Amino acid sequence: MIKRAFDIFLSSLGLFFSFPLWLLFSFAIRLEDRGPIFYSQDRVGKDGRIFKAIKFRSMIPDAEKGIGPVQAEESDSRVTKIGKILRVTAMDELPQLVNIFKGDMSFVGPRALRPKEKEVQDNVSKSIFDFPEFSLRSKVRPGLTGIAQVFGMRNLTRQGKFKYDLWYIENQGFFLDLYLILLSFLVTLKAKWETGEDKFNRKNFTF
Repeated sequence: MIKRAFDIFLSSLGLFFSFPLWLLFSFAIRLEDRGPIFYSQDRVGKDGRIFKAIKFRSMIPDAEKGIGPVQAEESDSRVTKIGKILRVTAMDELPQLVNIFKGDMSFVGPRALRPKEKEVQDNVSKSIFDFPEFSLRSKVRPGLTGIAQVFGMRNLTRQGKFKYDLWYIENQGFFLDLYLILLSFLVTLKAKWETGEDKFNRKNFTF
C-alpha cells in the first residue's frame, strides 16, 4: 500500500513538473520527420496482464515493419537523431508516468518486457511466458527503473535480466526503491542509459 501511494504521489508530481519537457520533446520529434510523437507497445504487467506502455517515439516510423519486435541495440540504425538523446537520458520513457499513475507500472520493479521479442544475441523470438522464472517475476508490478536497468549491461539477455529481477523480488523494500531511483537520476544526468558498459560498481550486490 505504501509503494502504491508513493507511486501515485510521485507520478502526479512528475506529470505536473515535466509538462514543459513534454512540449519540447513533442515539438522536436514532430519537427524531425513529421511522424507520430508517441509510440505504444504491448507489455506484460503484474500477473501476466498485457497493457499498453506509452513512450515518446525514438525510432523511425514503422521501425519494426517486416521484422517484428526486436530488442534495440546500443547503436541501432532505426533510432532518430532526437531519439538518441531521448534514449541515452531515458526521456523517451517519460510518458510512462501515465502508466505508473494508472497502476500498470511502479517506479521500481522488473522491466516491463514485451510478450514476444527477438534477442539481439541470437535473433530468436521467444515468449517471456516460456521462461520458468516468469511466474515469480510477474508477482510484482514492472518498474520504470529497477536493479537490472541500473546495474545490468545494455545488451543483457532476458535470462540474465531475470536473475537481477528475482534478486530484487527477494530483497525489495522502500529504501532500496529510493536508492535505485536516486541512481537512475544519476544515470540520466550522465546520459549513460544506452552504454554497453557497467553503469555502477556491483560489488555490494550478489545476483
